[in-house]
Amino acid sequence: KTLDIERCDLESRINNTTHHTDQNGLDRLIVRRGLPFTITLHLRSGSQFEAGVSTFRLIVEIGPLPKELSGTKSTFSLTDSALKTAWSVSTNSPPGNVVSLSVSSPPDVPIGLYSLTLDQGQKVKLGEFVLLFNPWCDKDAVYMEEERDRQEYVLSQAGLIYKGTTKRIKASPWTFGQFEPGMLDICLKLLDENPKYSSDADADCSGRRNPVYVTRVISAMINSNDDKGVLVGNWSGDYDDGVRPSHWTDSVAILHQWADNCCQRVRYGQCWVFAAVACTVSRALGIPCRVVTNFGSAHDTNSNLLIEFLYDEDGNDISDDSVWNFHVWVDNWMARPDLDAGYDGWQASDPTPQEKSEGVFCCGPVPLKAIKEGELNLKYDAPFVFAEVNADVVEYVKLTNGRMVKMGGSSIDVGHFISTKAVGSDERHDITHLYKHPEGSLQEREVFERAKHHHELQQKGEEPGLKVKIKVSLDMDIGADFDVFAVVTNNTEADKTCRVMFYARIVSYDGKPGANCGFIEDLTMEVPTGKEKRLPLRLEYVDYGDTITSDRLIQLVLIVIESSPREFHKAKRTIVLENPDIAIKLLGEPRVNQKVSAQISLQNPLPEPLQNCFFSVMGASLTDGKLLIQNVGTVGPKQEAKYTVEFTPTSTGSRTLTVDFDSDKLSNIKGYLNIEIKE
Repeated sequence: KTLDIERCDLESRINNTTHHTDQNGLDRLIVRRGLPFTITLHLRSGSQFEAGVSTFRLIVEIGPLPKELSGTKSTFSLTDSALKTAWSVSTNSPPGNVVSLSVSSPPDVPIGLYSLTLDQGQKVKLGEFVLLFNPWCDKDAVYMEEERDRQEYVLSQAGLIYKGTTKRIKASPWTFGQFEPGMLDICLKLLDENPKYSSDADADCSGRRNPVYVTRVISAMINSNDDKGVLVGNWSGDYDDGVRPSHWTDSVAILHQWADNCCQRVRYGQCWVFAAVACTVSRALGIPCRVVTNFGSAHDTNSNLLIEFLYDEDGNDISDDSVWNFHVWVDNWMARPDLDAGYDGWQASDPTPQEKSEGVFCCGPVPLKAIKEGELNLKYDAPFVFAEVNADVVEYVKLTNGRMVKMGGSSIDVGHFISTKAVGSDERHDITHLYKHPEGSLQEREVFERAKHHHELQQKGEEPGLKVKIKVSLDMDIGADFDVFAVVTNNTEADKTCRVMFYARIVSYDGKPGANCGFIEDLTMEVPTGKEKRLPLRLEYVDYGDTITSDRLIQLVLIVIESSPREFHKAKRTIVLENPDIAIKLLGEPRVNQKVSAQISLQNPLPEPLQNCFFSVMGASLTDGKLLIQNVGTVGPKQEAKYTVEFTPTSTGSRTLTVDFDSDKLSNIKGYLNIEIKE
């Protein structure tokens, strides 16, 4: 008996709430796989549904060329109850002209935009819906057991990204905004723009059942090195034809710019921007994700798990390998049925374009357990990630006669304070233990050998009798003058005559050196036996102010050469100058759909005026998906920049207002305020 359908209600309000997708809005159907959803058929007058008499089939399809064989199309009839391994539809509606149908999807079907069609010999399209990964379903590969983890790694729209150095770790706020208007459609568009979709759309759509496959696509598409990806990487310091990477505070503006301009590459990003946008896309699609920072992160260019630093006699770095002050990537949570048992859980993935994987600039996902245990044959890209957190370092001086002299080495310089935001709080959560065994432990060294590292770095002979190190002042604020100190201690039984070179230079977070901003060159120092000598180096704003990057990093290098016997000693330290704080004060109690104001201020710490000062304000469900920008003009030395911003919260709950300050001489200043929105 044919049903004469007047309209179909996809019940998006009820379904979206049940499926934890209501933050995307309630005006379209967005559901998660493995969990039933309800649709209602309203029949025209005279048409009536009768169980066992009325027959029809439903058809769900995804992609431009859907096929039953590839799982991108499924045709199914009414059954008595939901099936767990195939699409199914059931009903318990009594006879009448309103039919409530319960549609169930398997927990391993492709995610994306589906069409829903009713077939009674004549086909009627009922509508479209988006199907996402489901961390709430224990049969889904992305299932997370704890609700508090799902709240943090899937539903939270704001987070913290850690930067700086091991000595001074700083948290920067970021708005992921995965539920802001338009974000889900842009994330689905990103999947459709990947080269695999262009070459075989049905195979690509079929592959979207697997979070491993989707994560690799995301990793490749966040950068634009070999596809129509989102971001262009730039570490040159010249950003005149784009946006300085440190200026971004949210993924929403980046993804909108990419989508609204026909997928033209967005200029510019660096590692934390790539990672943050990847986190937004992952969470939007339902893959649990967190942003991770590794301090002292190695970039091994020749895949030998060894970072080889080479210097000339003047202390200039002439090596290819590098250790970044910090590097940022993401961890995604998923099962790994493609590997042996025991490798489910967090998987590292790095969207920053560094090295190619299977011919494409992407990296991961690779199980954290594989990295920790040195299992470098496991997919994907385990050797590269292992080196980032666990490479050994060896240093050489190349003499003018061409001879190479080993200056030192270390197995503990790489992979420290691996950090991510804690669940449910703004505390830093140290996850180093998930990536590696305790530094210097027997287990850690055994793992290194298991990783087929055959280079021996243990120093031969006795420990050097001359010790060198660098000490710094407590207060190192941007705009201030301060001292740093070369410290030489003579623990030998003889007086020592040394040649000392001590210099400071600007450096970017990826270790790329810039201009010198202070130096003591070729000083002869007499160090009596058993004594310590200190040599101060004054760093003044007039010397570093014009060339320091928005990372505010200065690298200190100390080289001490004993005259007899001729031995080289080196110490290196990177310092980060402290930013002024942004003060944010709410003016009134924030309530949903009511305007509220916040007063924002920042004091100029520099001894000169700041020109072209801007505040940029963003908050998911606070600023209507927009970046609010205010030009506050010129701010004199020690004067305050002020801005009172108005915004209207659109939903209740905990929200984060993020603020960025930018000017001609001071940028990359971040602040944030957690706000509880009431009814």
